[in-house]
Amino acid sequence: MSIFMRMCLGFLVLAGVLIAPGMSRAATHTVAPGEDLATISQSYGISVDSLVDANGLQVLSVTPGQQLTIPEVSNGSQTTYIVKESDNLSMIGRLFGLTYQEIMVANGLNSTVIYPDMELLIPAAGTVAVPGDFSATRSVDVSRGGFFSRPSLEDVDLLARLISSEAEGEPYEGKVAVGAVVLNRVLDPSFPDTIQDVIYQRNQFQPVQNGRINRAACADCLAAAKDALSGWDPTNGALYFFARYVRSAWNWSRPKSTIIGNHVFTY
Repeated sequence: MSIFMRMCLGFLVLAGVLIAPGMSRAATHTVAPGEDLATISQSYGISVDSLVDANGLQVLSVTPGQQLTIPEVSNGSQTTYIVKESDNLSMIGRLFGLTYQEIMVANGLNSTVIYPDMELLIPAAGTVAVPGDFSATRSVDVSRGGFFSRPSLEDVDLLARLISSEAEGEPYEGKVAVGAVVLNRVLDPSFPDTIQDVIYQRNQFQPVQNGRINRAACADCLAAAKDALSGWDPTNGALYFFARYVRSAWNWSRPKSTIIGNHVFTY
């Protein structure tokens, strides 16, 4: 190896040592109607100047739908985030490459309930240890109208029957994921705010239309419903799912969360 190549290699190694520990993924923000640089920068705990510099903006105005890069935060530090209306912990976690459980632990939260203007501590990636039984020891907010830890038996049975009719042949994690999608919809203002209303919303779930929802749930599906209600969300906030063989352009155009078994989960 030539001296020049050795010098280049040495420089790259040194650069990796000096730079890599302090880097993390930058977040991307889609401008919503009514937002401006001031409100966006406040939400992420950064200055307007840093936001302008990160995006090379020549003017101080933004338009709805515009994509903005949020300046990186070093892995050795933490930042804050101001909750906006319609936010949920899974959505916020995706912005910073975190799980909603990591945000809950970092902020000492006992539920997933958050509210506009609430200030959340955003930890550096990989700095928060989430206990293995964390989700099982916490209840889920399954109604925007209130927080409860014991859903009705009818809710549990209905959720289990939907899981059974949609995912009986799927791996257990895939069964839980279908239940989680229902609960994520309950939390999302774009959908109804109860389990029953989400499941019976018109033209949303095929088993409701063809009557398969009325069949008794399998034992695994009942357990999966309970796990979803206990806070396990393998989809990290997904709102939709569909079979891999589906060729709908609308389905495949949505941002993908994950693929579990034969189902694709999207936002």
